Amino acid sequence: MTKQMNFKDLEVWFVTGAQLLYGGDAVAKVDAHSNEMVEGLNESGKLPVGVVYKGTVNSAIEIADVFRAATNEQKCVGVITWMHTFSPAKMWIHGLKDYKKPLLHLHTQFNRQIPWGEIDMDFMNLNQSAHGDREFGHIVSRMRKNRKVVAGHWSDPDVQERIAVWMRVAAAWADAQGMRIIRFGDQMNNVAVTDGDKVEAELRLGYHVDYFPVGDLAAYQDNVTEADIDDMTAAYEKEYAIAGSCRKGGACYSQVREAAREEVALRRFLKDKNAKAFTTNFDALHGLNQLPGLACQRLMAEGYGFGAEGDWKTAALCRTFWYMSQGLPGGCSFLEDYTCHFDGGKSAILQAHMLEVCPLIAGGQPRLDVFPLGIGGKAAPARLIFTAHQGTGVAATIVDMGNRFRMIVNDVEVIAQPAPMPRLPVASALWIPQPNLETGAAAWILAGGTHHTAFSYALTAEYMEDYADIAGIELLCINKDTTIGGFKRELRYNDLYYMLNRALEA
Repeated sequence: MTKQMNFKDLEVWFVTGAQLLYGGDAVAKVDAHSNEMVEGLNESGKLPVGVVYKGTVNSAIEIADVFRAATNEQKCVGVITWMHTFSPAKMWIHGLKDYKKPLLHLHTQFNRQIPWGEIDMDFMNLNQSAHGDREFGHIVSRMRKNRKVVAGHWSDPDVQERIAVWMRVAAAWADAQGMRIIRFGDQMNNVAVTDGDKVEAELRLGYHVDYFPVGDLAAYQDNVTEADIDDMTAAYEKEYAIAGSCRKGGACYSQVREAAREEVALRRFLKDKNAKAFTTNFDALHGLNQLPGLACQRLMAEGYGFGAEGDWKTAALCRTFWYMSQGLPGGCSFLEDYTCHFDGGKSAILQAHMLEVCPLIAGGQPRLDVFPLGIGGKAAPARLIFTAHQGTGVAATIVDMGNRFRMIVNDVEVIAQPAPMPRLPVASALWIPQPNLETGAAAWILAGGTHHTAFSYALTAEYMEDYADIAGIELLCINKDTTIGGFKRELRYNDLYYMLNRALEA
């Protein structure tokens, strides 16, 4: 498999607010403090994206220039602002007005504590973050611009961790802008929740969704050589436990080689089309020997987003989950709610799919085997079979509600399966939606959530909150504190909010 990407080529800019009222010496001190803070942040080892100090801004012209440059610099995925002194907020209007990238307002101070015995008016005038950050915060709120506010001393690990979350989200947001999603075939017939407004999705979320007939993928198979297939099957043997029938000379070995052929072709197709995500449909397999389940599993592990039955929104979100969580433990995957297990306080939902679950979440070495699928009318496909490891995580989906996109997030606990499932040859996870199955599942259904989700052990609801803020979409979180009565009220309030917004825009 290819190596994971990282954020080394990306930047977050750090801009300090001040003014010339207190003289040049004060500005010099502000600049020195800012440099020391940025250096400390970069050396902390907690931030995935490098921070670049872009100076102290003292006028509307300087502010407009730095935000214009941030907008135009492709490496810059967001801006952190901090007001060292009082910075009159009218100066920020023109700079902020046309700025579209993520924004983080760091409410901090260079010094940790007040020097009680030495504090004088010069110190007070210089260290006015408690004053200046409120002035800046007012104008950002007045302009109705979404941003993340992190309060605390810049050297504290918990502050740095919150900045790190936002950085990962900002990087993933940049990655999603213009994300090309390839759909092989259409949505599964008559399914509503996996479809949506693709034009609005590109306007709001940056997704660019293209259709290709699966015959175009089949044509790529013609250029896959026997040597290509040999290399791919050798990779399988190195990474997985191979069932005896799937080894050379076994009854299913030819199907493993066909799966390898499809994987080589699919990877080349996606690379040639500069795509980051894709969907398949078991009803659209013309020219393929089998549903390319093994290929989908392995490509997800490399960072390609995937959605089954034409679900392009989940495919995009799976890519975003992978991109955000690079370097973090646990893994992520496309998953589907399949069947419930009612067992009192341990009631849970079995997550699986026909084939396509990412091996990054496996609790042990996956086993490669071949079994009939039962639908699609093609030959028995190869797949990786495993059980997900235990742990807490987050499942999320984006649905089109007609007048807005809604992100639904559920904290979940992946638990051990009570018994083996020898007759169900798929990858799976068993989880308890928080606060329990009865409340979590009911809230998800009330919100109109999909049966498909993007899942991650590494991410939390904070990532999703930051992402929804940047995207400007609705967010609903289901967690240990959720009650059905409170959730219904939130749904009603949100509906009212968006109806009023739509009326005002009209």
